[in-house]
Amino acid sequence: MRAARDAPVDSMGAEVFMNDPGATDSKAGRLHVLVSLMLSSQTRDEVNHAAMTRLRQAGLSVQWLRTVPESELAELIKPVGFWRRKAQYLKSAAALLETEFGGDIPGSVSDLCRLPGVGPKMAHLTMNIAWRQVSGIGVDTHVHRIANRLGWVQKPTGTPELTRQALEAWLPRQHWTEINLLLVGLGQQLCTPVAPRCGECLNRNLCPSAAAPSPTKKKPRRR
Repeated sequence: MRAARDAPVDSMGAEVFMNDPGATDSKAGRLHVLVSLMLSSQTRDEVNHAAMTRLRQAGLSVQWLRTVPESELAELIKPVGFWRRKAQYLKSAAALLETEFGGDIPGSVSDLCRLPGVGPKMAHLTMNIAWRQVSGIGVDTHVHRIANRLGWVQKPTGTPELTRQALEAWLPRQHWTEINLLLVGLGQQLCTPVAPRCGECLNRNLCPSAAAPSPTKKKPRRR
Protein backbone atom coordinates (compact mmCIF):
# COMPACT_ATOMS: atom_id res chain seq x y z
CA MET A 1 0.00 0.00 0.00
CA ARG A 2 2.99 2.32 0.49
CA ALA A 3 5.02 1.08 -2.47
CA ALA A 4 4.30 4.18 -4.57
CA ARG A 5 5.66 6.50 -1.86
CA ASP A 6 3.27 9.21 -3.01
CA ALA A 7 1.92 10.49 0.30
CA PRO A 8 2.62 14.11 1.31
CA VAL A 9 5.21 12.94 3.86
CA ASP A 10 7.25 11.29 1.10
CA SER A 11 7.85 14.47 -0.87
CA MET A 12 7.48 17.12 1.84
CA GLY A 13 8.51 15.47 5.11
CA ALA A 14 11.69 16.14 7.08
CA GLU A 15 13.69 13.49 5.22
CA VAL A 16 13.75 15.54 2.03
CA PHE A 17 15.80 18.25 3.75
CA MET A 18 18.78 16.04 4.54
CA ASN A 19 19.67 16.04 0.84
CA ASP A 20 18.23 19.49 0.25
CA PRO A 21 20.02 21.46 -2.51
CA GLY A 22 19.58 24.53 -0.32
CA ALA A 23 21.76 22.96 2.38
CA THR A 24 25.39 23.79 1.68
CA ASP A 25 26.80 20.91 3.75
CA SER A 26 25.78 18.11 6.11
CA LYS A 27 25.65 20.47 9.07
CA ALA A 28 23.19 22.70 7.21
CA GLY A 29 21.16 19.66 6.19
CA ARG A 30 20.95 18.48 9.79
CA LEU A 31 19.73 21.91 10.89
CA HIS A 32 17.08 21.93 8.18
CA VAL A 33 15.84 18.51 9.32
CA LEU A 34 15.62 19.69 12.93
CA VAL A 35 13.81 22.92 12.04
CA SER A 36 11.38 21.05 9.81
CA LEU A 37 10.54 18.68 12.64
CA MET A 38 10.18 21.54 15.13
CA LEU A 39 7.65 23.18 12.83
CA SER A 40 5.80 19.98 11.99
CA SER A 41 3.67 19.45 15.10
CA GLN A 42 0.00 20.26 14.55
CA THR A 43 0.84 21.18 10.96
CA ARG A 44 0.11 19.53 7.63
CA ASP A 45 3.14 18.57 5.54
CA GLU A 46 2.10 20.91 2.73
CA VAL A 47 2.00 23.91 5.09
CA ASN A 48 5.23 22.89 6.78
CA HIS A 49 7.06 22.43 3.49
CA ALA A 50 5.96 25.87 2.30
CA ALA A 51 7.27 27.43 5.52
CA MET A 52 10.59 25.60 5.15
CA THR A 53 10.88 26.83 1.57
CA ARG A 54 10.50 30.42 2.77
CA LEU A 55 13.08 29.89 5.52
CA ARG A 56 15.62 28.39 3.13
CA GLN A 57 15.12 31.23 0.68
CA ALA A 58 15.76 33.66 3.55
CA GLY A 59 19.07 31.96 4.35
CA LEU A 60 18.22 29.46 7.10
CA SER A 61 21.26 28.82 9.30
CA VAL A 62 22.07 28.96 13.00
CA GLN A 63 23.56 32.42 12.62
CA TRP A 64 20.58 33.64 10.62
CA LEU A 65 18.19 32.35 13.31
CA ARG A 66 20.25 34.16 15.92
CA THR A 67 20.04 37.52 14.15
CA VAL A 68 16.66 37.56 12.42
CA PRO A 69 14.00 39.49 14.40
CA GLU A 70 11.53 37.15 16.06
CA SER A 71 8.60 38.98 14.45
CA GLU A 72 10.09 38.45 10.98
CA LEU A 73 10.74 34.79 11.73
CA ALA A 74 7.17 34.36 12.92
CA GLU A 75 5.79 35.84 9.71
CA LEU A 76 7.97 33.53 7.62
CA ILE A 77 6.71 30.36 9.29
CA LYS A 78 3.08 31.47 9.51
CA PRO A 79 0.59 29.66 9.26
CA VAL A 80 2.20 26.55 10.82
CA GLY A 81 0.50 25.52 14.03
CA PHE A 82 1.45 27.70 17.02
CA TRP A 83 3.71 29.78 14.77
CA ARG A 84 4.36 32.52 17.33
CA ARG A 85 5.48 30.02 19.97
CA LYS A 86 7.58 28.10 17.47
CA ALA A 87 9.36 31.30 16.45
CA GLN A 88 10.34 31.73 20.11
CA TYR A 89 11.49 28.11 20.28
CA LEU A 90 13.64 28.49 17.16
CA LYS A 91 15.33 31.62 18.48
CA SER A 92 16.08 29.98 21.84
CA ALA A 93 17.25 26.75 20.21
CA ALA A 94 19.60 28.63 17.88
CA ALA A 95 21.26 30.27 20.88
CA LEU A 96 21.91 26.86 22.44
CA LEU A 97 23.16 25.41 19.16
CA GLU A 98 25.68 28.21 18.81
CA THR A 99 26.93 28.36 22.39
CA GLU A 100 26.86 24.70 23.40
CA PHE A 101 27.03 22.61 20.23
CA GLY A 102 29.40 24.49 17.95
CA GLY A 103 26.67 25.60 15.57
CA ASP A 104 25.61 22.01 14.84
CA ILE A 105 22.59 20.13 16.16
CA PRO A 106 23.02 17.79 19.15
CA GLY A 107 23.95 14.19 18.45
CA SER A 108 21.97 12.51 21.22
CA VAL A 109 18.33 12.21 22.22
CA SER A 110 18.97 13.67 25.65
CA ASP A 111 20.69 16.77 24.24
CA LEU A 112 18.07 17.22 21.53
CA CYS A 113 15.35 17.17 24.17
CA ARG A 114 17.10 20.08 25.89
CA LEU A 115 16.13 22.28 22.98
CA PRO A 116 12.89 24.25 23.44
CA GLY A 117 9.98 22.62 21.62
CA VAL A 118 11.76 19.30 21.02
CA GLY A 119 10.31 16.14 22.56
CA PRO A 120 11.11 12.43 22.23
CA LYS A 121 9.32 12.00 18.89
CA MET A 122 11.28 14.80 17.24
CA ALA A 123 14.51 13.71 18.90
CA HIS A 124 14.29 10.11 17.68
CA LEU A 125 13.33 11.22 14.17
CA THR A 126 16.21 13.71 14.13
CA MET A 127 18.67 11.04 15.19
CA ASN A 128 17.37 8.71 12.49
CA ILE A 129 17.21 11.22 9.63
CA ALA A 130 20.02 13.67 10.41
CA TRP A 131 22.53 11.42 12.15
CA ARG A 132 21.55 8.05 10.59
CA GLN A 133 21.36 6.52 14.04
CA VAL A 134 18.50 4.36 15.31
CA SER A 135 17.76 5.58 18.82
CA GLY A 136 14.05 4.80 19.01
CA ILE A 137 10.77 4.92 17.10
CA GLY A 138 9.41 8.32 16.18
CA VAL A 139 5.74 8.13 17.16
CA ASP A 140 3.49 10.95 16.01
CA THR A 141 -0.31 11.06 15.99
CA HIS A 142 -0.53 8.85 12.87
CA VAL A 143 1.70 6.11 14.29
CA HIS A 144 -0.05 6.38 17.66
CA ARG A 145 -3.51 6.09 16.08
CA ILE A 146 -2.73 3.26 13.66
CA ALA A 147 -0.77 1.16 16.19
CA ASN A 148 -3.81 1.28 18.48
CA ARG A 149 -6.26 0.56 15.67
CA LEU A 150 -4.26 -2.46 14.50
CA GLY A 151 -3.85 -3.78 18.03
CA TRP A 152 -0.06 -3.49 17.87
CA VAL A 153 -0.04 -2.46 21.53
CA GLN A 154 -0.91 -4.92 24.27
CA LYS A 155 -3.50 -2.54 25.66
CA PRO A 156 -4.71 0.86 24.39
CA THR A 157 -2.17 3.62 24.97
CA GLY A 158 -3.18 7.17 25.76
CA THR A 159 -0.14 9.05 24.46
CA PRO A 160 2.38 8.72 21.60
CA GLU A 161 5.18 8.25 24.14
CA LEU A 162 3.42 5.25 25.68
CA THR A 163 2.86 3.88 22.17
CA ARG A 164 6.58 4.26 21.45
CA GLN A 165 7.46 2.25 24.53
CA ALA A 166 4.89 -0.43 23.67
CA LEU A 167 6.11 -0.77 20.07
CA GLU A 168 9.77 -0.87 21.02
CA ALA A 169 9.01 -3.70 23.45
CA TRP A 170 8.26 -6.12 20.60
CA LEU A 171 9.06 -4.65 17.19
CA PRO A 172 12.48 -5.82 15.92
CA ARG A 173 14.97 -2.97 15.92
CA GLN A 174 15.67 -3.30 12.19
CA HIS A 175 12.15 -1.99 11.53
CA TRP A 176 12.34 1.05 13.82
CA THR A 177 13.67 3.28 11.06
CA GLU A 178 10.95 2.65 8.48
CA ILE A 179 7.84 2.36 10.62
CA ASN A 180 7.28 6.11 11.01
CA LEU A 181 7.41 6.91 7.30
CA LEU A 182 5.27 3.89 6.42
CA LEU A 183 2.53 4.56 8.94
CA VAL A 184 2.46 8.32 8.53
CA GLY A 185 1.87 7.89 4.80
CA LEU A 186 -0.78 5.25 5.48
CA GLY A 187 -2.43 7.63 7.92
CA GLN A 188 -2.44 10.44 5.39
CA GLN A 189 -3.91 8.35 2.59
CA LEU A 190 -6.05 5.55 4.03
CA CYS A 191 -6.12 5.18 7.81
CA THR A 192 -7.21 8.77 8.33
CA PRO A 193 -8.32 10.14 11.72
CA VAL A 194 -11.90 10.59 10.53
CA ALA A 195 -13.70 8.29 8.08
CA PRO A 196 -10.80 5.90 7.39
CA ARG A 197 -10.98 4.22 3.98
CA CYS A 198 -11.14 0.71 5.37
CA GLY A 199 -12.66 -0.71 2.18
CA GLU A 200 -9.44 0.12 0.29
CA CYS A 201 -7.06 -1.10 3.00
CA LEU A 202 -5.39 -4.49 2.56
CA ASN A 203 -5.45 -4.90 6.34
CA ARG A 204 -9.25 -4.76 6.52
CA ASN A 205 -9.64 -8.48 7.24
CA LEU A 206 -6.94 -8.39 9.93
CA CYS A 207 -7.60 -5.05 11.60
CA PRO A 208 -9.77 -5.25 14.71
CA SER A 209 -10.84 -1.64 14.14
CA ALA A 210 -11.86 -1.99 10.50
CA ALA A 211 -15.23 -0.43 9.80
CA ALA A 212 -17.90 -3.08 9.43
CA PRO A 213 -19.90 -2.91 6.21
CA SER A 214 -23.25 -1.24 6.55
CA PRO A 215 -26.04 -3.78 7.01
CA THR A 216 -28.26 -4.24 4.00
CA LYS A 217 -31.61 -2.67 4.56
CA LYS A 218 -34.45 -5.11 4.28
CA LYS A 219 -37.15 -4.23 1.84
CA PRO A 220 -40.57 -3.90 3.44
CA ARG A 221 -42.84 -6.78 2.73
CA ARG A 222 -45.76 -6.17 0.51
CA ARG A 223 -49.11 -6.85 2.06
